[in-house]
Amino acid sequence: MKNIKEVLAENISGLHYGNRILLPFKAEILKIVIGTHIITDFSKNIDGASIRVTDFYTEIYFYEYKNLEEQLTKYEVIKLALVQQGEDIFNFDNHFAIELKIESKHKLLIEPIPTDLLFFE
Repeated sequence: MKNIKEVLAENISGLHYGNRILLPFKAEILKIVIGTHIITDFSKNIDGASIRVTDFYTEIYFYEYKNLEEQLTKYEVIKLALVQQGEDIFNFDNHFAIELKIESKHKLLIEPIPTDLLFFE
C-alpha cells in the first residue's frame, strides 16, 4: 500500500467510475472542492459526498454528480485537503493539498497543489 507522498512522487493514478473515485492510499479527507461546491460534511446524508477507507484505498462518492467525466470539463479539477490515515491530523505539516483530474478510460490524475496557490480557506 502506497502513502500519499509515494503516490505523488511516483505519479501513480487513481480511478474514477461514474460518480465514484478511488485513491491509491488511505486518507482522512478534510475538505473537497468540486465545481462550485465546498464539501466538509461527510456524514451519511443525501448530498455532498461520502467517504470509505479500506485497507488498500480511499473511495469517494459524489451524490450531486451522476458521471464525473461527463459533468466536469477537462479544465475542472477536484481539489482535496487531506492527511495520510494514521498521521496526526492536528499537525499542519501532515496536511496535503492535491488536485484530481478526470481523464478518459477511468484514469484519475493525482497532482500536488503548489503551496503558494491558495484554493480555499
